[in-house]
Amino acid sequence: MSQEKIWVIEDDASIRWILNKAFEKLDASVDLFDNAEDALARLDSESPSVVLTDIRMPGKSGLVFLEEFKQQYADIPVIVMTAFSDLQTTVEAFKKGAFDYLTKPFDIDDALNVVEKALAQNKQDGFATPIAIDSEHKIVGDSPAIQKIFTAIGRLSQSDINVLIFGESGTGKELVANALFENSPRNKKPFITINTAAIPIELLESELFGHEKGAFTGASSKRIGRFEQAHMGTLFLDEIGDMPLELQTRLLRVLQDGRFYRVGGHELIQSDVRVIAATNQNLSELVKAGKFREDLYHRLNVIQIELPPLRQRKEDIPLLVNYFISRNAQSLEIERKIIADHALQALTDYEWPGNIRQLENTCRWLMVMTPAKTIQISDLPEDLRDISKQPPQSQPSQNWQFQLAADIQQNLINGNKNLSNLYTQTLESVLYAQVLEHTKGHKINAATILGCSRNTITRKIKELKLNPADYK
Repeated sequence: MSQEKIWVIEDDASIRWILNKAFEKLDASVDLFDNAEDALARLDSESPSVVLTDIRMPGKSGLVFLEEFKQQYADIPVIVMTAFSDLQTTVEAFKKGAFDYLTKPFDIDDALNVVEKALAQNKQDGFATPIAIDSEHKIVGDSPAIQKIFTAIGRLSQSDINVLIFGESGTGKELVANALFENSPRNKKPFITINTAAIPIELLESELFGHEKGAFTGASSKRIGRFEQAHMGTLFLDEIGDMPLELQTRLLRVLQDGRFYRVGGHELIQSDVRVIAATNQNLSELVKAGKFREDLYHRLNVIQIELPPLRQRKEDIPLLVNYFISRNAQSLEIERKIIADHALQALTDYEWPGNIRQLENTCRWLMVMTPAKTIQISDLPEDLRDISKQPPQSQPSQNWQFQLAADIQQNLINGNKNLSNLYTQTLESVLYAQVLEHTKGHKINAATILGCSRNTITRKIKELKLNPADYK
């Protein structure tokens, strides 16, 4: 059997070098290109087994390459890489046939896993090219957590499978539900939303399934329920965890066979509906407590999307703030205000218990209440100005192996020598300093954690020029 061929199209030499080294672990040959044109020209003489391509490059972009490549080789997997990702770009990549999507900086192990899956998939018959639909829906952010959401929406764009969305209140569950609908095969049909927690229990059954005239007191005419309204389209059931058990049974039956009766009715109604459900509750715990049907949980939870709270994606806050300020300026028909750096930092450091909804409302309040053109920290609500009592937040994790490899490559390009000593000393400086800080300077405890002797700790403090007065 011929050896697998991996093509890497990337204008950054350091990333090409890193991926080339990483793919040496695979039983495959690797060809490197710094532009899409050369890769397309090579197709005249040979074809790859899998391709990784950057999106933003001089000349033809990765998306243009993807489209032209797929015209000739529809079944060969193409993995898209980019440091500039949004929902529209992600969906467009899947629409043009991308196998998967890697957001820089990515973990090398993740890249290896994706390539291995692509190679395995390529060996199977009937490889299907994904199809997506363009979307203008605004989900703002470029954090790793949001990139996962974009990828999930892109992958589901050719499907009408049921989806369950988890997340705290205010994290944007309805926004994701809208994006799933807009990027689905049912996007030309109705999208019906119902908040099950906002409707009285005695009215919810009629709201969902409709009722016949005279079915109960006050039913003066026939009502068409949400399931009938959403026929061939999508029904979004928000706060599904609050649905009463007796209605859960009726919902399960509809999901199983697509048929139901209106309240007080005898005519069997057929409805073809995709259901997207959302909740801020732990449904598995509700199942254990007997408050949610296990069979309904599994019927809804075919695909699960979990939205992170805003405090876990703080790197997105500056983008969100500027987006909300611009949008509110447009909707209020007033001049756009500028936010000062120290005010933006205060917003970034805040915990946001109400998540994106609270941030959006705060930005609207600032646009109305700030007298000057620039929003200063003194213009913020008092609880946002004083964050001293909040627990410190850890910084987002970085792909340090990727960054280290890129730094090493730059030193190699610059012709620097003694790299082993340089990086060993740097690593040990950080390692020993962090462990000693964790043990509050106790050398014996640090030695136990590091697996060395107390004498080694003492020697390293001296060699690495750490302050000996800080340790005991």
